[in-house]
Amino acid sequence: MATALAKGFVQAGLVAPAGVLASDPVEQARGAFSAALGANTTDRNLDVLEFAPVLLLAVKPDQIDNVLREIKLRLTSEHLLISIAAGVTIARLESDLAPGARVIRVMPNTPALVGASATAFAMGKGARPEDGRIAQKLFSAIGFSVQVKEGWLDAVTGLSGSGPAYVYLMIEALSDGGVACGLPRDIATKLAAQTLLGAAKMVLETGQHPGALKDMVTSPGGTTIEGLHELERGNLRGVLMNAVRAASEKSTRLGKS
Repeated sequence: MATALAKGFVQAGLVAPAGVLASDPVEQARGAFSAALGANTTDRNLDVLEFAPVLLLAVKPDQIDNVLREIKLRLTSEHLLISIAAGVTIARLESDLAPGARVIRVMPNTPALVGASATAFAMGKGARPEDGRIAQKLFSAIGFSVQVKEGWLDAVTGLSGSGPAYVYLMIEALSDGGVACGLPRDIATKLAAQTLLGAAKMVLETGQHPGALKDMVTSPGGTTIEGLHELERGNLRGVLMNAVRAASEKSTRLGKS
């Protein structure tokens, strides 16, 4: 995720590769990051604090406490800490830092790599208005970005944070269906992916309810209603809703562990 975001920021022209420094204790991970961006890396977190005023904390939730303890004494009022750690609350972040620390909690998703991320962020108590503008600028440059209440971020995690995986599974399934009906795999996959892309663009650009757009495709006695009937029989709606709820609840548990 860190690589996807950093590459997205670079591709959007917000920062040059020379303006990025990444820290990772794993040599292989540092090499992969450097190869993807042409940016420098280090195995010391404190090097990043000395290098940049905007810090992106992209670690697993169980690594948060150790990282915060390490940087606490070197984190100043000139630093903005942006965390994408799933489920880790602002209160937990702030409790391990000096009072007044500038913290923003963010939940992006991996389509940041192609400039199509869906991102939500929430401001900490010490965050300044200009910090919110920085977050908005960064994440709007790689897709859609919106400020929300922190209490919504676990739901955001279950929906858009994990959502790309659900969509990839749908594309794969639709492609499989096309192959089962005789289409070559490459054509079936491209048709499936473009269909989801086009349908999403219709929702975003027309502003119409998805149900209304669905009805526009569904002719009486036609092919589409037959397909929709099968999806309803398979409880597609319920399964997708349950997937979002399950991922959201997992995010909440991660934040408490």
